[in-house]
Amino acid sequence: MRYLILAASFAAAYALLTPDASAQSTSSTLSVEDIWKNPTLNNPQLSRSGKYLAATAPHKGRMNLLVMDIDSRKGTVLTAIEDYDVVDVNWVGDERLVFSLGQANSPTGAGQFDGGGLYVINRDGSGGRRLAPTVRETRARNQNVYRSLDFHRTIPGNTDEIIAEGNQTSSDSIDLYRLNLNTGRTTLLTSGRPADLTVEWLLDSKLTPRVVVAGVKDELTRVVYYRAGADAKWEEIARYSRDKGSVFVPLAFESDDQTLQIATNKGRDTMAVYRYDPKTKTVGELLAAHPRYDMGADSQGNRTLGPIVDFETNKILGYRVEAARPETVWTDPDRARIQASLDAVLPGMINTFRRTPDGKRLLVTSFSDTKATRWYFLDDTKRTMEEVGASRPWLDGKLVEQRPFVYRTRDGLEIPGYLFLPKGYQAGTKLPTVVHIHGGPTVRADRFGRGFGWIEGQLFASRGYAVVVPNFRVTPGLGNKIFTSGFGTLGRQMSEDHEDALKWAIDEGFTDPKRACISGGSYGGYAALQAMVKTPYLFKCAVAGLAVTDMVYQNTSLDTDYVSNPAFTDYWKAIIGTNDLRSQLVRDLSPVNHADKIKGAVFLYAGQDDIRVPIDQIIRMDKALKAAGNPAKAFVIKEKEGHGFGKLENNVDLYTQVLKFLDEQIGSK
Repeated sequence: MRYLILAASFAAAYALLTPDASAQSTSSTLSVEDIWKNPTLNNPQLSRSGKYLAATAPHKGRMNLLVMDIDSRKGTVLTAIEDYDVVDVNWVGDERLVFSLGQANSPTGAGQFDGGGLYVINRDGSGGRRLAPTVRETRARNQNVYRSLDFHRTIPGNTDEIIAEGNQTSSDSIDLYRLNLNTGRTTLLTSGRPADLTVEWLLDSKLTPRVVVAGVKDELTRVVYYRAGADAKWEEIARYSRDKGSVFVPLAFESDDQTLQIATNKGRDTMAVYRYDPKTKTVGELLAAHPRYDMGADSQGNRTLGPIVDFETNKILGYRVEAARPETVWTDPDRARIQASLDAVLPGMINTFRRTPDGKRLLVTSFSDTKATRWYFLDDTKRTMEEVGASRPWLDGKLVEQRPFVYRTRDGLEIPGYLFLPKGYQAGTKLPTVVHIHGGPTVRADRFGRGFGWIEGQLFASRGYAVVVPNFRVTPGLGNKIFTSGFGTLGRQMSEDHEDALKWAIDEGFTDPKRACISGGSYGGYAALQAMVKTPYLFKCAVAGLAVTDMVYQNTSLDTDYVSNPAFTDYWKAIIGTNDLRSQLVRDLSPVNHADKIKGAVFLYAGQDDIRVPIDQIIRMDKALKAAGNPAKAFVIKEKEGHGFGKLENNVDLYTQVLKFLDEQIGSK
């Protein structure tokens, strides 16, 4: 069965609001502006009835909230925020939306950092109010503890309230609240919880909190508690460590409100989805698994793609996995039929879809590594599909293939990554190469068709460079062995993985070993500088952005946004491999103390207002390089920017200078 794709598009609805954003470059060469320009449309969401569509679109230099009437094709921008991007948009019925604020362009994916907060606004732009403050507002009041409040889920049949999560009751614990959108008042839903340091809750179909995951003070242990009903006693059903051993993560209740679906890696390397009986505490049928990538959750206990749940019926419809390319398998026959039809009409693309709650309309998302994301309305009854719009249509025809690969480390780990080669690459040609290291480090930041590594990969490949984007030990989502092997190895074996990724590229024959540079932001910036210290003649140059240079300062100073939370600093202790964050080991692993060992060229950049990696340590790195007689070739600082640059002109200026630096150091010709 094939669908007819209609020519009509919703593009005009938002192009009228943001005329500069939809302009397409006529050049066949990928420009810096092309790769960094905000999408004309992002993350569209259908209202409950399917009559309205909310999305974010460029306005005032940031991604702001847009609502369109689907029948009239009329759109309205509801916000005009200039310091943040609107993120985490959710409909509450047909008339209201809630959202938070964040930074879209960060090296670890969209993050809240000094954003956050919670806001509500009516579909017509009226009734806007702040329900919770941002991190920046909290710090401006000289408060070190941020009291968060985030969207958790809607309540069926209720458009005045939502369920929110946050640490309003206890600073060290996440609770659930019934939040009134009219008054801002909260009602605690999780009183009598079995422990402090709670991090995640699971509700049954009646919206009763039935499962909670909690931490243990001064440990990386997490404990999972369950109760049979609202009045039943809480009991422990599992516990695990976030840095070693098997992990147990509750994902969803099945429709009987008794059986759980969980993710665990007990007896295997990757996390897989199983049925679980909490009454007998027994793991049952294996439901979904992948041999190389985690499903449902990763080895540190954080949720990943897994069960697809219909929250109207509490039915499990299928499973997803963030593999080298995202994959979906439907257990629901009707959705499996639709998926097959979409894949036939849009071949070679990653195609996903979701229904409106009334089931009458479907919103399709379609993208690939070389084609911009496009959204379509699918009418399953009429068998027609209508384009809603495209994220970055000016990129079509300018992008290169994002090639998955696996490299082997010197101690035998097999770690996946991505490779970008220039168009028309001839086998056997040895190219100047950039090794891009993701931020975190305990995040999987580089994914298929998106991420900071994808941006640098596409831009640098367009200028004739090979770009290697490797994952490395401690990257989550790639199985337990890769993840847990990273603890206690920062700046040592973790850095050796970056070296081994370059060796793989050299052995494959497309890299000129005398012309290699290392690049990254956040942890990736640290890794770039540490590589120049540890192996001064392996990489000829380094681009270090938003870089941790002083591990002592980063993990002990209250200038950093997470240091007031012991759970975060305990995690860093485990990653570094010490209980003393002021020890000599931590000083030895800080590039700022070893500028005299750096022989190659260094490019530094930072945001003036960064609170995740405060700029003071990067300024001291610049001074240390000057004192060592090898000053940074450039040090770009942008005002009113944080952990990643949000303004187009700042990214254009930065990467124009980065490309000039690369050309001078390793040259693409």
